[in-house]
Amino acid sequence: MQWTDRIRQVKILLVVAAILIAVASLIISHFLTHDLEEEERNKVEVWAEAMRSLSNADENTDLNLVLKVINENHTIPIVVMDSRQQVQIFRNVDMKARSREDSLRESASIGQQLLKAGRYIRIQLDDSVKTDYIDVCYDDSNMLRRLEIYPFVQLGVVLIFVVIAIFALLTSKRAEQNKVWVGLSKETAHQLGTPISSLMAWTEILQENYPDDELLPEMDKDVRRLQLIADRFSKIGSLPEPVPTSLNEVMDHVIDYMDRRTSKKVRMIKDFPGHDIIVNLNASLFEWVIENLAKNAVDAMGGERGEIVLHVEDAGNKAIIEVSDTGKGIRKKDLANVFRPGFTTKQRGWGLGLSLAKRIVEEYHKGRIWVKSSEVGKGTTFRIELRK
Repeated sequence: MQWTDRIRQVKILLVVAAILIAVASLIISHFLTHDLEEEERNKVEVWAEAMRSLSNADENTDLNLVLKVINENHTIPIVVMDSRQQVQIFRNVDMKARSREDSLRESASIGQQLLKAGRYIRIQLDDSVKTDYIDVCYDDSNMLRRLEIYPFVQLGVVLIFVVIAIFALLTSKRAEQNKVWVGLSKETAHQLGTPISSLMAWTEILQENYPDDELLPEMDKDVRRLQLIADRFSKIGSLPEPVPTSLNEVMDHVIDYMDRRTSKKVRMIKDFPGHDIIVNLNASLFEWVIENLAKNAVDAMGGERGEIVLHVEDAGNKAIIEVSDTGKGIRKKDLANVFRPGFTTKQRGWGLGLSLAKRIVEEYHKGRIWVKSSEVGKGTTFRIELRK
């Protein structure tokens, strides 16, 4: 649980850091863009004044400075139009046209768009004639356009970094959980092995000495059950090879086992098709999955009367198993956590049963398991789908 909390805290910190970086980047970019826009407008105003000076020049006017100002604009797109919206000059405008006539038409269209957008500076050539003017239309330079999209590119990079970091953390968490699962399972199998061997030997001795005792067969079943559990634990961490198995028989074994160990208040109901469903299974591990679901269903009854329905369905290329109960149900806020290791609503228990069931179904059998439905006070249905 501490590891899970730490992962959650790191994810929150990464998301907060990404948001802060994105906000700071957008704010800084906004001010830089605004300053650059002002600077470009000032340059256009100087350029327009140079055009006025050039238009009003006489024999005594020194045009060196004027021409220098006009020719030094290599970045800002400019279209100069007269009062009849005829193009006089255009500079730094990306053109697709090849001929001069096409270029003039295209630049005129661009100039008109800039006029409508209010991006122009009007220069009155003759103050006494109101219609004697030129409009210096201007657009953003390539540098300004790049600066405008830069924060969004940076935001994308930050988001990618956060996603990769979270994925790495989750992968690391999953790898550590796998090591814990394998280590715990192997150690449990090892610890169970010695007392089980001893119990089996004592059971054989008792059967030889008391062959008519009615309790010894039941004791032998429980000892063999312990041996089966140890065998299951020993297979966790390895990849047991599934073999074609009758799903009906596997479910019957679970029902038989659970029915004899469950209160008579709880009724086990079979809902199987009339024919066998053959699925590639590791029967020992898959029985464990159904047992876990059935035990959780029994616990959900809380000692009250209820029903557990085990439904098996042949759906063509897949088999469907549903375990439904009439227990207390699962709260909506807990549905996303039911398969998380360590999560439990019981007063006793490690919260590993459903997590282990999910691992067996999805990793060992390439199937799916999820909560199909649950309503507080009415019951829960778990659904498993297996490929045939």
